Amino acid sequence: MHPILLKIGSLTLYTYGLFVGLGFLTAVLVSGRRGKKYNIKPEQMSDLFFIILISAITGARILYVIINFSDFSGHLIDIFKIWNGGLVFYGGFIAALAAAIVYVKKTGLLMWQTGDIVAPGIALGHAIGRLGCFSAGCCYGRQCHLPWAVTFTDPHSLAPLGIPLQPTQLYSVLSNFTIFLILLWIDKKKKFDGMVFWCYILLYGLFRSFIEIFRGDPRGHFLFFTFLSVSQGIGLIMAIAAVFMLYHLSCNHD
Repeated sequence: MHPILLKIGSLTLYTYGLFVGLGFLTAVLVSGRRGKKYNIKPEQMSDLFFIILISAITGARILYVIINFSDFSGHLIDIFKIWNGGLVFYGGFIAALAAAIVYVKKTGLLMWQTGDIVAPGIALGHAIGRLGCFSAGCCYGRQCHLPWAVTFTDPHSLAPLGIPLQPTQLYSVLSNFTIFLILLWIDKKKKFDGMVFWCYILLYGLFRSFIEIFRGDPRGHFLFFTFLSVSQGIGLIMAIAAVFMLYHLSCNHD
């Protein structure tokens, strides 16, 4: 609702960047605390999240630009203005996952155990980061007339102004925070390494695919399935993959 939090001369503090930063810091702190129980060194966790941060922002921005390339074709310099919003979670997730796997294997950490450690923190950090989306007006919803509809009025907002919209950013905040709580519960009862991580992938894929129904910003089409957005298609595939991996890991554990 307030894309620019503070402006002093030429210095501008964007609300989107602030919340993304707070979300990342939260994920690092939560994961670092959880890692101590598995004797993972704090510097290893810090290095891992630094790699995740760089690869996630890069991947998330690349996928956003691909989906909305017509918005950038006339002024390519705007591709680098990520403080204005414009990141696609799954682009960042796929890039970060690939980079994290390389780091985990290189350092000798246990892959699924590490995934279980960081998953709750990522979910909570993502919930906080989505508040930045709400502030910037990106990831906005369809027009609606529900009692909880939101209307953006700030001229710097990325959402259409003066129109009541579905608060899809807040739906994402709520869903990610719910996932965080569920993962903590699963962690206490898990029967094999990887259970928490793949439950995160499953839950996020399902929640995200559902929330996509209410999105009003340009979503792109998933391959030849014009009734699915890019994020919906990826989310459903990831959810199916998660079910398979949970079954596979469970069988190997038994």
